[in-house]
Amino acid sequence: MENFVFQNTTKIVFGKGTENHVANEIKGLGKNVLLHYGGGSIKKYGLYDRIVASLKEAGLNFVELGGVQPNPRLSLVYKGIELCRENKIDFILAVGGGSVIDSAKAIAIGVPYQGDVWDFYTGKAQVEEALPIGVVLTIAAAGSESSPGSVITKEEGELKRDCLSDLIRPKFAILNPELTYTLPEEQTLYGAADIMAHLMERYFTQTKDVDFTDRLLEGALKTIIKNLPIVLKDPQNYGARAQIMWAGTVAHGDLLGTGRIGDWASHNIEHELSGIYDVAHGAGLAVIFPAWMKYVYKENIARFAQFAVRVWDVEADFNNLEEVALEGIRRIENFFKSVGLPVTLGELGIPEDKLELMAEKCTERGPVGNFKKLFKEDVLKIYRLAI
Repeated sequence: MENFVFQNTTKIVFGKGTENHVANEIKGLGKNVLLHYGGGSIKKYGLYDRIVASLKEAGLNFVELGGVQPNPRLSLVYKGIELCRENKIDFILAVGGGSVIDSAKAIAIGVPYQGDVWDFYTGKAQVEEALPIGVVLTIAAAGSESSPGSVITKEEGELKRDCLSDLIRPKFAILNPELTYTLPEEQTLYGAADIMAHLMERYFTQTKDVDFTDRLLEGALKTIIKNLPIVLKDPQNYGARAQIMWAGTVAHGDLLGTGRIGDWASHNIEHELSGIYDVAHGAGLAVIFPAWMKYVYKENIARFAQFAVRVWDVEADFNNLEEVALEGIRRIENFFKSVGLPVTLGELGIPEDKLELMAEKCTERGPVGNFKKLFKEDVLKIYRLAI
């Protein structure tokens, strides 16, 4: 096990109706609020009105900025930074999913910074100051509600890059599973795939003596595998929605990565898909992860066999670990297919003409991944396995 420091400071407020008291969580953190959200769904289903009522009752000033898209755009971040400066905003409330939260985080670090906020996403600058952020979560997926990460897409150059800093970890996150009842089925699916990917990025490690976190990761994966089909059949099943929402937050809240070195190649490889073709992140991960597994499993067959046995209930065969490992890969691919997730680039509508370009962009800052270091030619082979 590796040395580690674990400190997640995000306050989680979980349960029915909790969004109605959001202003109570903001008190003491700010007085002038940027209300940041995506499309019209929060207004259509009444969430916007409940949030605004809470803010007004508490006497908080607010301005709003909607329009966040999946794979949040740098251009809207720039607009948000200027809006915050003009209105002396001292707190940002993100109402939505990972894209809204990531956009809010980018605005939060851009307001006090005198340079271009994109500097934080290219490594040219390190975050030293940020406005405080709070979240009302509407989709279980990215885990950005308690993570120190933000991912933004720069339209020019079709670049999707991340920034990490504890200063952008939200101060609080309100999680009401009821807010996910009205999600389109594909968003529920893509969110579940994203959660599973966060768990597997941590699970596939070369670090020894990590059985405790192995068991936590396995349990979280089995929770998604069990509850996703329930939610697809019964979208208003509170118990199943609650299990998935809490698993999504814990999956990316740092606890499950303690003492181990995760991989993260699949996320980097997928970013090129969504950066260029604007596909949903979870959909891209459902395609890339099985392809990555097929390419790297021989680096540690025993770990893949353990994954197969403990997560997918494959019968253990110590005389043929490779077949056990391969059966585990088949089962996750079949699970994705069974719930309606894509497993090939063709299903995403992605042609083969830019595979080499994507592999080059993916590795322009060096090899990706830790389970196996992947260079341009490796990434290209993984894309081809996903065809």
